[in-house]
Amino acid sequence: MKICIFGAGAIGGYMGAKLAQAGAEVSLVARGPHLAAMRARGLTLIEGDRRASVEIAASDAPADLGPQDYVIVTLKAHSVPPLVEKMQPLIGPDTTIVSGVNGVPWWYFHKIGGPLEGRRLATVDPGDAQWQGFGPERVLGCVVYPAAEVAEPGTVRHIEGNRFSLGEPDGTKSGRAVALSQALIAAGLKAPVRPRLRDEIWVKLWGNLSFNPISALTGTTLDVLCTDPATRGVARAMMLEAQAIGEALGVTFPIDVDRRIAGGAAVGAHRTSMLQDLEAGRPMEIDALVGSVQELGRITGIATPTIDTVLALVRLKARDAGLYGAAPVLPGAQPAVLSA
Repeated sequence: MKICIFGAGAIGGYMGAKLAQAGAEVSLVARGPHLAAMRARGLTLIEGDRRASVEIAASDAPADLGPQDYVIVTLKAHSVPPLVEKMQPLIGPDTTIVSGVNGVPWWYFHKIGGPLEGRRLATVDPGDAQWQGFGPERVLGCVVYPAAEVAEPGTVRHIEGNRFSLGEPDGTKSGRAVALSQALIAAGLKAPVRPRLRDEIWVKLWGNLSFNPISALTGTTLDVLCTDPATRGVARAMMLEAQAIGEALGVTFPIDVDRRIAGGAAVGAHRTSMLQDLEAGRPMEIDALVGSVQELGRITGIATPTIDTVLALVRLKARDAGLYGAAPVLPGAQPAVLSA
């Protein structure tokens, strides 16, 4: 089994190191000083007090690596569409694309059934780049839970968590999902195959949708954001709007909003990824985390006044910082008629 991780930063590097340590045939696509360091002395993984290095094939040219059985994409969502063409040398007739990207996935309406089957999302796949370049039939969904960081070029520090939930868009327990799950489990990771992966996508999205932009706008950490009455109220309103959309799409939320916010507060003085990107001058992952939910609100006919307000503010803040381009133009189609 050949596995390539495209985007071997913190999460991709953590997964790649674990797989390589377990003897899997894994390669990484990376760039810059991180790639140079891995080529020179291997990839180092720090887990608690344990530090171990492993030799691993790494390149910035996918053609060097050839067709794969699995291509696991661990990039920021906005980075993927421009790179679809570059990924083509990794894709053979039977390659599975594993979408380990935050936010609403571009394949969300593949195999969902009903009036929205095959609907495209302009916020996460402008121009249908992934839908056309990968093909939704190749996709295996993945919800990423670990936290990690690139401590220095060539070195990844694992912070917490080791679960990568997998799921087919149609909910079946396919052979390709089981095979990848077994490889990840053999590497010491948790990799359950879920029949309702969209439910997990929404529970994680709940926090990303609200905590990320509010923290970027205010500069606050999760412990403050989730306990201050004002910011907590804004986050809660955004989450309730999102819940109405998710439920209209058939999602079941296993916990309530207040428990989800309490979970965010329990993380402590953590700076969200969007705040970190803003402070570091990196492009911000706004559309996949927030704009996509606004788009889904339009599709389902559900109003999103709080989401709309926060989205407008964070887009402007990012644009003023040179970290965001133009907002995607959403289709003007009427909302679909959904059954209860």
